[in-house]
Amino acid sequence: MNSEEMWAQAKQLFAGGVNSPVRAAVKPFPFYVERGKGAYIYTVEGKKFIDYVLGYGPLILGHSPESVKRKIVEQLEKGWLFGTPSELEIKLAKKISSHIPSAQKIRFVNSGTEATMAAIRLARGYTKRSKILKFSGNYHGAHDYALVEAGSAATEYNVATSDGVPIEIIKTVEVCEFNDLDCVDKKLRNEDIATVILEPIMGNAGVILPEKDFLSGVRELTKSYNSLLIFDEVITGFRINIGGAQSYYQIYPDITTLGKIIGGGFPIGAVAGKAEIVDNFTPAGKVFNAGTFNANPISMIAGIATIEELEKEYPYDIANKAAKTLVEELERLLKIKHTINHVGSMFQVFFGIDKVRNYSDAKRADKEYYIKFHERLLKEGVFIPPSQYETIFTSASHKDDVVNDTIDKLVKVIGELS
Repeated sequence: MNSEEMWAQAKQLFAGGVNSPVRAAVKPFPFYVERGKGAYIYTVEGKKFIDYVLGYGPLILGHSPESVKRKIVEQLEKGWLFGTPSELEIKLAKKISSHIPSAQKIRFVNSGTEATMAAIRLARGYTKRSKILKFSGNYHGAHDYALVEAGSAATEYNVATSDGVPIEIIKTVEVCEFNDLDCVDKKLRNEDIATVILEPIMGNAGVILPEKDFLSGVRELTKSYNSLLIFDEVITGFRINIGGAQSYYQIYPDITTLGKIIGGGFPIGAVAGKAEIVDNFTPAGKVFNAGTFNANPISMIAGIATIEELEKEYPYDIANKAAKTLVEELERLLKIKHTINHVGSMFQVFFGIDKVRNYSDAKRADKEYYIKFHERLLKEGVFIPPSQYETIFTSASHKDDVVNDTIDKLVKVIGELS
């Protein structure tokens, strides 16, 4: 079957034809991928794309790196689910704790959504307070407490506050605009806030960076009002650098949520933080969390093997250089009003606007022009996110030849659009 035939069947089997909504944003229908290697994915029709989506962030080494695949195959020979602890979870936890400054203790779960859900419950249990404060356009997964003014596909499909979330829950969620420290101060002063949760670098409304003193200001305010601070580093953890955004900015939260990269492309999530807080999880404490697949051996070994490569530093050198080069070329080529937000191996271009510092700005960008840009690049064999509200990622597989090929295609596409 080709992609169009598969799409026809998928629409009969799945809501909207997909199992995660952003996948349906590729028009006129999603292409179906058969395999991936390095910087490339290959469709069932045999078409090759240079991939700048990279599974929406986890694949910092590129697709199917040999060093990771070899360790996974070795573990598969031994077994893949035991329902007991294994040494692998200890090894991965030690790796994470050695690099993420706030990670004294860890609870492994199975996704970023599970991680933020458990982290919020943990913060409420520890503080004995009910309300949380989040930021417009930050995306913390697909659970009730996170689906209030959420970014990512929730914004793409105009359900930033989802149907099905009880009004009683919505009332426990306070919202500020990213980079608005005055709002944070006001909310913490006037409300009984258990925790402030934020992406230290927004990656789900495009890329939006914290302004000078914003993160440090939030950290100081949470301390002043005895609220916990959660950094959602599901995207930025082990991507911005090996210590995550908290190491990059040297601002340290009480709790960190991780995912994506720490599983090497397999399902994973983690709640990490101060020992006295994390110890409130069962069985040590009374904040319940459990999961059949928590710390499953395949995700553990894939994470260990990935971090071992990241410790060699070359993946960051290659991925960061690729992103920097592409951003510089886009700035040179684009003659229309635009802005590009960029840090490390993450960036996004916004058309029709000259600055994006928060979610409201991102929504004012020319989304239709971005879609044309995405579609033209797709025709040339370059896959960037189909949604304006996602991040363009590079990896250790995006070496000079891949980047130069991409630049040639950018010259053609931007010329056509002009």
